[in-house]
Amino acid sequence: MQWVQDPSQSKLDNLNSVRREVSRHFRNRKKAYLRAKIEELETKCKIPNIRDLYRASMTLRRGKSLDVI
Repeated sequence: MQWVQDPSQSKLDNLNSVRREVSRHFRNRKKAYLRAKIEELETKCKIPNIRDLYRASMTLRRGKSLDVI
């Protein structure tokens, strides 16, 4: 027996899959951006202490501005 979905339910399923795909896309873009920023911090680092470098990267991940550099 073939299942027939309610049209409103199929639209809802499509909306949920699009929402999931878009959020995954932006999550990956944010990870790539943060990875590049942290790598830039490591290479152009004026921070001699590794603990301060870690604090700067965590500040960046939380979305706050970097006043350390």
